[in-house]
Amino acid sequence: MTSTVPASLTRSAEGSALQAVFLDMDGTLVDTEGFWWDAEVDVFADLGHDLDEAWREVVVGGPMTRSAAYLIEATGADITLAELTVLLNDRFEDRIGRGVPMMPGAERLLAELARHNVPTALVSASHRRIIDRVLASLRPHNFALSVAGDEVPRTKPHPDPYLLAARGLRAEPARCAVIEDTATGVASAEAAGCRVVAVPSVHPIAPADGRLVVRSLEEVDLGFLRTLITAMN
Repeated sequence: MTSTVPASLTRSAEGSALQAVFLDMDGTLVDTEGFWWDAEVDVFADLGHDLDEAWREVVVGGPMTRSAAYLIEATGADITLAELTVLLNDRFEDRIGRGVPMMPGAERLLAELARHNVPTALVSASHRRIIDRVLASLRPHNFALSVAGDEVPRTKPHPDPYLLAARGLRAEPARCAVIEDTATGVASAEAAGCRVVAVPSVHPIAPADGRLVVRSLEEVDLGFLRTLITAMN
């Protein structure tokens, strides 16, 4: 977990029902879910294997180790998990080095949260080396802290990443709003006890108790997130 702003700002939303906002990275703030699949396709092509498009639904939004292990088993590729993880991170890092497109509404929402001093964390299943590269585009000052998938014992869909973020910002999970784009991320946030806004990027996500589904971040602002907490507590 990496903190990027003084601790004095981590509870500036106290007094409001909303204590903190946690945001996923790939597919939520930056349009990179397709980058991961492209990296996987390219790496396995180099290994002599074609990936079935149907496997994309299995690996999207998941931690690197789970996705990579699944693809090794599915293809029978002669490579270790550790070796494949390095290749995939290298290929993905090369791709984002050419530019990281923001999702519609992301830049405006981050600016609004920063303007109102709402404690905000980036919570991703991606590894630290990838998060730090993307943060340069997202502007690190927008986040009080960031949590990477290789910094927790169990990453998404387990609750660990969001519980760590809540502890880092000294916030109650039930008073934290989470924005996610995949079922894996939604499961992680809900297991931690957070309230969720789902913005599906690749596959549909159904509404549920404690969860709202929107089409785009352009539908989300600070007032919307505050209402999410007050209406569901």
